[in-house]
Amino acid sequence: MSNKPGIDLSRRSLLTGIGAAALAASAAPALARGLPPQPSAAIGTDASYWNAVRGLYSVTPDMVNLENGYWGIMAEPVKAEYKRLTDFVNFENTVYARTRIGKDLDDVRTPLAEFLGVAREEIALTRGATEALQTLIAGYNKLNAGDGVLYADLDYDSMQYAMNWLKDRRGVEVAKFDIPEPATKANVLAAYEAALKANPKTKLLLLTHLSHRTGLMMPVREIAAMAKARGVDVILDAAHSWGQVDFRAKELGVDFIGFNLHKWIGAPLGVGLIYIARERLADIDTHFGDEDFKPDDIRSRIHTGTPNFAAQLTVPAALALHREIGPQAKEARYRHLRNYWVARARELKGIEIQTPDDPEMVAGITSFAIAGKRSPADCNAIVAALRDQHKVMTVRRGGIAKGNTIRISPTPYLGEADLDRFIAALAMVSGNRAG
Repeated sequence: MSNKPGIDLSRRSLLTGIGAAALAASAAPALARGLPPQPSAAIGTDASYWNAVRGLYSVTPDMVNLENGYWGIMAEPVKAEYKRLTDFVNFENTVYARTRIGKDLDDVRTPLAEFLGVAREEIALTRGATEALQTLIAGYNKLNAGDGVLYADLDYDSMQYAMNWLKDRRGVEVAKFDIPEPATKANVLAAYEAALKANPKTKLLLLTHLSHRTGLMMPVREIAAMAKARGVDVILDAAHSWGQVDFRAKELGVDFIGFNLHKWIGAPLGVGLIYIARERLADIDTHFGDEDFKPDDIRSRIHTGTPNFAAQLTVPAALALHREIGPQAKEARYRHLRNYWVARARELKGIEIQTPDDPEMVAGITSFAIAGKRSPADCNAIVAALRDQHKVMTVRRGGIAKGNTIRISPTPYLGEADLDRFIAALAMVSGNRAG
């Protein structure tokens, strides 16, 4: 075939001959080109290293963007890979889709499983964590009429809705409780223990690893063990944790997990991951009676129709760059950036920080509020002032028992100077400094 639109032959041969997993390995050196070796110490604060990382991203200079929890933009090498794969899929179209794409998409699971520390047969691709978690909640088949399900105020809205839906779907009793604020590891564990004790019929607990509302990170292993001792299964929302924090799935002691790949891993929009421990697969129903895959294949638990092929095929490249920058390095950087702005915000009168400094309870995301201004209208006004008057992008988060808050979520291309600009703006918006 001739007149190929901008596709190099080596890329085509990789896709057609050795699949997406090998493509990821071959892409890694190119992705890392120009990135210096990781420093051996103080990785989170090494200016030269993070300036080099910043050079991998192209973003508008018109706004300091502190709202990176919605999704994480692709680095330029990953974006280039995505564009090439988009061209390739559209050029080859159904010839590729009807003959070879099945194996290539299946191969995408290989590097993901290896990095997550699970078997490939325990994971399947989804369009995001929401789809993965809705599938787990709706498909969990061990509930009987009269059983209870439990969740907290900090859990994600769509997951709360899915848990509420179980009242009609399964005939269960639904209970909700509030996470303490200010939170500590001790009072969070006590809150979960009290909620489980107050709802003895509970058989299913929704647990969020790292809250999208405040950034509070839950002691998952301890809570999961507490639930298990009471005969309660846990479905874990890890949409914001994997990639922001470096961990392996088996370390958490949870059998059902939903992940995002387009937030903190840096894959294209519309890619996530569902994890079901091999020995628990039968406890999740097949997806609307799916017959494309055998019941012992996790892919029978999720059927999304025709996905964005290029987005899914780009995942190995995104993961390769994530690993090249360094998962532990990124976590250290996120923690440094969080601590940098929080320390300065605490010097401002009336600023309340919604997460503790305990590294077991927080990573990169943290929310703040101005004392006495936690209504939706108040927080929206603060967000608008920061954005429109000072060119600093943030976002209001609601659904918290004690009121609304404003979320700050970092990114690999963020620098200390950006946070200085934010603190100066916050000082003016909060009345600590004249404009």
